[in-house]
Amino acid sequence: MKVINPVLPGFNPDPSLVRVGDDYYIATSTFEWFPGICIHHSKDLVNWEILSYALTDETKFDIKGMDTACGIWAPNLTYDNGTFYLIYTIVYTNRHRFKDTHNFMVTATDPQGPWSAPIPLNKMGFDPSLFHDPDGTKWLVNMLFDYRLDHKRFGGVGVQQYDPKTQKLVGPIYNVFKGSDKGTTEGPNIFYHNGWYYLVTAEGGTEFKHCVTMCRSRKLTGPYEISPYAPILTSFGKDVQLKRAGHGQIIQGKDGNWYMAHLCSRSLDDCSIVGRETAIQNMTLTEDGWFKLSANDTASPEDFFEVPEEVEVKSAKSGFTDFGKVTEIPLEYMTLRQSAKTCGITISDGKLHIQGGNSLASKYNQGLLVRRHQHHSYDFTAKMEFAPRDYCHMAGLVCYYNYDNNYYLNMSVDDEGKPYVMVNVSVNKEISQSEKVYLGENKDPVYLKAEVRERNVTFFVSQDGTSYTQVGEVLDMRNLSDERVDGNGFAGAMVGVTCQDLHGDGIQADFEWLDYSVCREELRT
Repeated sequence: MKVINPVLPGFNPDPSLVRVGDDYYIATSTFEWFPGICIHHSKDLVNWEILSYALTDETKFDIKGMDTACGIWAPNLTYDNGTFYLIYTIVYTNRHRFKDTHNFMVTATDPQGPWSAPIPLNKMGFDPSLFHDPDGTKWLVNMLFDYRLDHKRFGGVGVQQYDPKTQKLVGPIYNVFKGSDKGTTEGPNIFYHNGWYYLVTAEGGTEFKHCVTMCRSRKLTGPYEISPYAPILTSFGKDVQLKRAGHGQIIQGKDGNWYMAHLCSRSLDDCSIVGRETAIQNMTLTEDGWFKLSANDTASPEDFFEVPEEVEVKSAKSGFTDFGKVTEIPLEYMTLRQSAKTCGITISDGKLHIQGGNSLASKYNQGLLVRRHQHHSYDFTAKMEFAPRDYCHMAGLVCYYNYDNNYYLNMSVDDEGKPYVMVNVSVNKEISQSEKVYLGENKDPVYLKAEVRERNVTFFVSQDGTSYTQVGEVLDMRNLSDERVDGNGFAGAMVGVTCQDLHGDGIQADFEWLDYSVCREELRT
């Protein structure tokens, strides 16, 4: 049967795919968002759900104050002899020639946790992976980052042995692959099959020239030869829906077939509004022992992949969350740089409570709860109770990319204490505001809505949940894409609710429910 791509839509980049028995797992990057490293589960490669997050203890996983697009990069999930191994980078700097990449490992016997305390590995480059050699040894594989101006910044792929007893790297570092002419060699992982060590890397940068390169060697430490089919996956120069295809990992399914998970983006006007996503492709092992796409000889990503048996496609999980019926924040929702508890976000008495935090421009103490923007057309609606006492108290609904790029439909009061809503707009630090829409005397509850229609988003307010009034102008969702933001852009747009206390005298917003509803006119573009 044909399975539609992407399998993990919206801000699910850098997939690491592993099979354990009849189960499949994908780990994806989370950058500055909390909890860290999203783990997805499937029994059939068709139906996926968020299973857990690996990094949930902020005392062992500190990303407070991280710049946007720093934090957790490119996790690698593997399994060996009853244990799951998860390797990841915390990127502390991402400007000039430096990145300050600290690489760690956590382990668990169950991907739902508990996961071990982080084991520090090295600080040499990013995108590390762990290879379990059939001879029983374990090896760290990561790109080597070189800050020196007279050297290539992406210095190749390093392989170094890992000693599980001492939990340390030992022995020499072998630079096994300097990269192809595509450049920007990163995201390396190795798998073994039929006497060959296959090295799979991302190249070309994670923008529109992104690709997957494959090499192989009879020895783990090389030398490696580049595949004659390289790149084995790329969107560059192709008239395809799935752009920016790259950063792949290949596994053999329980059906005996080969599959590659990779990142991609469904772009509108060359803008990745829904961020970098995860797709799967069918792979073929050629007679000469290489892997290539099954569907075509052009290395172009396909909108569909195939599984050999018919599988029931389960209905999408409802995006409606009634806080009178849940006791924990749904896994779809995330906070920024710190845990929900630390941010003052709780559920009790049938409502979600958000204590007022810093402004949306801050990197600290955010009263913000959001979920991934996963479709080109959807409505997001919130039922809110909020009693601001002065203009320093704000709460409402936000479409958020980062601290410099967001659209905020917020409620506050003027100097006479009259409640209103308006839209605050921040596009690369350029700030503007809409006209105020004043509310009636009976201001509780307030219904807030964002209608996203491909390139456009329009905000509305209602006091009865039926009759809505538009607030502000129609805004451009492309401004909340990787390509439009200044600086590093490879995270993804989010949507959710937030509250600010810029007075410091204590205020909170309460939400009875949140609803993320995909429109029937959602188009494959």
